Amino acid sequence: MSQHKVVLLLGSNIGDKKNNIDAALDKLKNVGEILKNSEYLTSAPVEFVSSNNFCNIATIIFTHFSPIQLLNYIKKIEAEMGRINDSKISGGYADRIIDIDIVKFNDLKFTSERLEIPHKKHLYEREFSKILLKDFI
Repeated sequence: MSQHKVVLLLGSNIGDKKNNIDAALDKLKNVGEILKNSEYLTSAPVEFVSSNNFCNIATIIFTHFSPIQLLNYIKKIEAEMGRINDSKISGGYADRIIDIDIVKFNDLKFTSERLEIPHKKHLYEREFSKILLKDFI
């Protein structure tokens, strides 16, 4: 079984945001080793209106999981932590207790209904992502 190097972005804009991210990072230890975390960054919501700013972090993990296995585990973490709406299902963004996105998975290019790797919006469009990822990509 091979190790995969994965870059994730985590964000929260409800409740104790930093604590929410730390709890999600702790749960991610079940899928592999966390290699590196960025600094926390506060940013305004992107692509929707809210008075709640986000706390965000980038992380690099090593995992044996496939992209879909990892996505399924991430969705499980989000649901366990109380995330109700999924933007892929609802068709739009909303406030959320936790959001975990797979940005890169090795050098894989992968597209399905549920997942696109690399995550182009985070890599090329969103300023907060570019700041967090500058030392990770």
